[in-house]
Order: sequence, then C-alpha cells, then structure tokens
Amino acid sequence: MSIELKMPALSPTMEEGTLAKWLVKEGDTVSSGDILAEIETDKATMEFEAVDEGKIAKILVPEGSDGVKVGTPIAILAGEGEEVSAIAPAPKPEAAPAPKAETPVAAPAPATPAPVAAAPVTAAARADSGDRIKASPLARRLAEAQGIDLSTLTGSGPGGRIVRADLGTAGGGAQAAHVARAAAAVASAPQPAGLQPVEAELAFTGGIPHEAVKLSNMRKTIARRLTESKQQIPHIYLTLDANLDALLKLRTELNAGLASRGVKLSVNDMLIKALALALIEVPECNVSFAGDQLIKYGRADISVAVSIPNGLITPIIVGAEAKAISAISKEMGDLAGRAKEGKLQPHEYQGGTASLSNMGMFGIKHFEAVINPPQGMIMAIGAGEKRPYVIDDSLQIATVMSATGSFDHRAIDGADGARLMKTFKELIESPLGLVA
Repeated sequence: MSIELKMPALSPTMEEGTLAKWLVKEGDTVSSGDILAEIETDKATMEFEAVDEGKIAKILVPEGSDGVKVGTPIAILAGEGEEVSAIAPAPKPEAAPAPKAETPVAAPAPATPAPVAAAPVTAAARADSGDRIKASPLARRLAEAQGIDLSTLTGSGPGGRIVRADLGTAGGGAQAAHVARAAAAVASAPQPAGLQPVEAELAFTGGIPHEAVKLSNMRKTIARRLTESKQQIPHIYLTLDANLDALLKLRTELNAGLASRGVKLSVNDMLIKALALALIEVPECNVSFAGDQLIKYGRADISVAVSIPNGLITPIIVGAEAKAISAISKEMGDLAGRAKEGKLQPHEYQGGTASLSNMGMFGIKHFEAVINPPQGMIMAIGAGEKRPYVIDDSLQIATVMSATGSFDHRAIDGADGARLMKTFKELIESPLGLVA
C-alpha cells in the first residue's frame, strides 16, 4: 500500500518550511533511515529521514518550494511489491505562486528619459486569462489616481508586469513629478493585506537601480520576533564600564596551562561564565514574564548570539554556571561551527534563560541589544580598548569594556538589573571567582 510522505515538524514551533533539496528521485528505492531531503526551517537546514521502505513513486513538491505547511504531502512512497506506475499521484496542494522578487527591476537611466509611452502593450504584459493587464496593485492605484491608461504602457517588471517605475515616464517630466508625489502619498498610506513587499518597496525606489531579494525563513522569523520584542516588551537599559586587565592576564595564564590540551580560551568564554554566575547570584534577573505569572529559573542557560550567512542564531550553553571555562570554550566552538553549517538540532538553540551578544570584535564600543523573548534580559558587550580609567584614586590607562544589559521591565526592576550589572563587573575585575 502506498504511503504519503508529509512535511515533518522538525521543531516544536515549526509551522511551515522550505523543501530546499531532494536527495532522491522518482523510482529510487529507499530504506528506513535513508536521507530523503533537506528541509529549511526558520533556524537551520535539517535532514528528513525515511521511516518506511519502498520506492519513491511520485514527488509532489519540487525542491526550492517555500512556505510548505507542516503535514502537506510532499511525496508518495510505493509499498513492497507495489508497482510504481500503478499509483495515481495525489492532487498537489494549492500553493501561493512563488514571488519573483529576486529578478532585478530594470529602471530607465535618469539622464535618458524614455519617450511618452504610446506603443501597444506587449504580450508579456497581459495575463494568460483574457485581456487583463498584468500590473502591481500599487501601479494600478497610481494609474487610476493620475488618469493613466495602463494599456498604453509596456511593463518592465517580471514577466512584463507593469510596476511603479513604468508610470514614472508615462506622461513626460510633469507627469512623472505628479506620479512621484502620488507614490509618496500611497506609500505613506496603510497598504492592503495583499500588497507584495516588492510592490511596497517600489513605491519609494523610483528610478534607482535595485534588486528585491526574497526573505529566507530565518530572516522572516528574526523580523517577526524582534518586532514583537520591541513592540511588546518595555526595555530598560543599564550600562557600565569594566576594567579587563585582570581578566586578560588570567586568560593568558590559563591558556598557557591549557595549551597542551588544545584549548584556547576567548574573552567571550569568560564573559559567558561571568554572566551565568551573576544570574545565579541575582536570581531576580534569571526570569521570564509569562502573562499573570513570573517564571524563575534555577539554572543559567546562556544563549550566545552567533552571526551566520542567513542571519543570526543563538546556540545555548546549558548550565553555564556549573561548567569550567575550558568546557564552555570547547562547547561554544562546536556549537558555533555547526551553527554556521546549519546543523544545529532544535534543542541546541531553542530555550535559554538569558542571552549574551558580543560585538567587540567589530570595534563597537557600545550598543543596546533587543531582548530575545521569552527571556528577561540580554547582555550587550562592546570592545575592550585602552582608555583613561581611575584606579586607586589616580588616573591611569586601562583596557576598558562597556557592557549594557537590556531588561524586561515587566519582570525585572531597575534596582535588580543594577545589582546584576554590578555583580557581573565584579566578576570581570576580580576574575579568580570564575575559576573558583
């Protein structure tokens, strides 16, 4: 009996994914445990394994398809002794047409105005059904507002579609100025739900050469979660400076002793440990706001921001307060390496009780990070640099680092956040507490 292979839920929060690549083709025999496809979730590209044996009778969803809902049939597997040719393919699920946003939009050069359009519409500007003209909703509204007949225009968008840029030259210089003003008004007005991002973007790009790139699932998730965080979480920011000289000296001494074991500690490894210990010492900051209750954590799981080609991911050092710095270093190296290859498992990046984001390697002195919900805080680390610093009532030169804590003010009071920052600074400036 044939079996429908369905889009799996590869993480607890996954609702849809991109079928990035098929590793089998129709007619191939597969066994349990064989890798059938690579599926891109909102955080990583993961492998889809076969559970049953049989032959791939029909591939229903081609590779590269995005927005495939969990549970959607993606292929049919013929059972043992069943003829592949005898299996009728299941009806393909309706999918939204793939946006053609990645096609560069050609715009007329500013120095060479196009003549007033009077030529008949090309066949590409017409839809397949009837004589309906292919035009973006934005272009239609602008054309209606300016009294421009779309049938007199030739579209320069994907598939001959008429876009805002085509209206800019429809009536010469004066007409173009009117269209530009109308475009600005339309762009500032609320957009209808069906307006595609590329169409909204075209409202203000005008004749500037540009390319609209389709968002990956990861970038969509980052955009959604960070928007929700800034809209829903009242952030409070607390910044202090810390003298790094003692920590840097201890790091040098520890690395000399660990060299034979192939371990090289980074400053970031030591800061992860310091934040974890500070959260345990100030448990009022190791919390999450959950509506009508406060979740208090008894362990410090530190999510560490790692930049990867498609965006950002936060692998987790579980129970960092109880781990040696050398263990944190090894684990962080492994997690960061697999994060950049898209090979992290969901439990390795979902969760965490607080986050740490370090941009010091880019020379950034100070920044305010956005809280990663449902966590209650994130520590933003700036670059360590030589600065004038008061030591024992005298002005000296020291390696100083700025750190800024972002706190969810619904769950964490300013005084408690300040105590956490003070404890964090003390651990950095008296770093033997990190190895005690």
